[in-house]
Amino acid sequence: MAKTITKLAGSIREYKKEAILTPILMVIEVGMEVLIPLIIALFGTCIQKADMQGMLIYGISMIVAALISLMAGMLGGKFCAKASTGFAKNLRNDMFENIQHFSFANIDKFSSSSLVTRLTTDVTNVQMSYMMLIRTAIRSPLMLIFSIIMSFAVSPTLPTIFFVTIPILGFGMFIITKKAMPIFRRVFKKYDNLNNSIQENIKGMRVVKAYVREDYESKKFQKVSGELSKDFIKAEKILAFNGPLMQFCLQGALVVIGFLGSAIILGMFGENENLSIFSLQSMLTYSLQILMSLQMISMIFVMLTLSGESARRIVEVLDEKTTLSNPENPVTEVKNGDIKFDGVSFKYSEKAEKNALDNINLDIKSGSTVGIIGGTGSSKTTLVNLISRLYDVTEGSLYVGDVNVKDYDMEVLRNNVAVVLQKNQLFSGTIKENLRWGNKEATDEQMIEACKLAQAHDFIMSFPEGYDHMIDQGGANVSGGQKQRLCIARALLKNPKVLILDDSTSAVDMKTDALLRKGFEKFIPSTTKIIIAQRIASVMDADMIIVMENGSINAVGTHSELLASNAIYQEVYHSQNKANEEKVGGDE
Repeated sequence: MAKTITKLAGSIREYKKEAILTPILMVIEVGMEVLIPLIIALFGTCIQKADMQGMLIYGISMIVAALISLMAGMLGGKFCAKASTGFAKNLRNDMFENIQHFSFANIDKFSSSSLVTRLTTDVTNVQMSYMMLIRTAIRSPLMLIFSIIMSFAVSPTLPTIFFVTIPILGFGMFIITKKAMPIFRRVFKKYDNLNNSIQENIKGMRVVKAYVREDYESKKFQKVSGELSKDFIKAEKILAFNGPLMQFCLQGALVVIGFLGSAIILGMFGENENLSIFSLQSMLTYSLQILMSLQMISMIFVMLTLSGESARRIVEVLDEKTTLSNPENPVTEVKNGDIKFDGVSFKYSEKAEKNALDNINLDIKSGSTVGIIGGTGSSKTTLVNLISRLYDVTEGSLYVGDVNVKDYDMEVLRNNVAVVLQKNQLFSGTIKENLRWGNKEATDEQMIEACKLAQAHDFIMSFPEGYDHMIDQGGANVSGGQKQRLCIARALLKNPKVLILDDSTSAVDMKTDALLRKGFEKFIPSTTKIIIAQRIASVMDADMIIVMENGSINAVGTHSELLASNAIYQEVYHSQNKANEEKVGGDE
């Protein structure tokens, strides 16, 4: 726990002054608050003695103490709010910054829904606890201690009641907290499940509506939400016992103090003690302060225990180190697009029983066009992800431009190996802003040239705003084919040595697909082009075609060579051209 606190404390930074001033102001506020009942008791003594000068002094003292307490409380609240919100801001920034450096392997470790929960709910819990720590956790114990001390200054007999009520209340709160905390800890995993359900539903809204599965999704969400609600209700029911217990101790203490105090005033008890009505009123005030402090301490304990799990989850993200890092003296230039796989094997985690890729040996010359086909799950995408070092190879070596990819500066490598991923992603903003993800310094002329090559210029100009047309979040207001072509144009703006198209022309028609490939050969002949495709027509003109099966290379060759010798390639080719073959046979 100490390590967790130390790690989180690093996010306080520029808000240290507010974090220090808040407890100091709380000490002043509590000091004035516990002083006022004592002044009231002394004021009452002056009334009994008809001491006008004393009454004036103590009256002014009460006003001054109240004003000081008010000002200290106001400033303490202001500084506390600034310190806690600033701490939460820094904490979210630190987490987000670390997430940006995560490799794909790191991201695989945390689900996106879990990261969202940690950045929102968990940070809010820690923020609330931090607010309590620097304000309430200082105020309540001090109020408890000072009130007990001051109550003995008023009456040496009556405060002994607290030594009975405090242990009863403390023991009861301990039992309540012990029962409630395991439920609160269980809640966080269900928060992750709830966020995951929401994300899936929003991302797959078109599929949900297409298959008329709204009722199913609603029931699924209600189930997850219901489980979360049940746990919270169960925990809150347990915590609800805190109120009656508190009231029992409070009212019991007040009754006993009132009874004994009245007996002392009437001379029926404590003959050696001089207690006035004003002193009794002060004792009742101290009783309220003591017992309310205990209640606040119980709530602090609950909140700290609840946020302890949140803090642990946050520190998990902050402590996570990227599995990929630059070497001490990285290579900062990619000479050409040569690619060599030398006995490469790869698995996604050390615990995995089977390699995703097994003993890959390839030699791809710069400027060549390589096609990759294979069934679903044959690890085509995994193969190309290694080239831009989105993952590190488990065994063997991978070279780009005759240099091991591990020896490159990762930013340099990825700027020279452009990848158009299988799942295309556009961001909210104009088309220009999306294209400049490829090259933030790109001119309008460069963007137009890239879009023409990607067969995107014509449909962009059909929009009234042209390249200033706004793209909705996720590219929701453009078609799948338009989205793919914009992503290809974005990659081309990198002017890469290697261009990887991971099934990124699947949503375009055959004519556009052919125009893209012709454009690549004509305008970027020196760029190595790797095309993953389901359609043989997309790769049949490639210099080399790789057939993948179960994470291994089944065959390598040209279209004619594979069509003559490879069973997998033949099967795919004939299944895709069956209609044309039947038509030709019928004509004959």
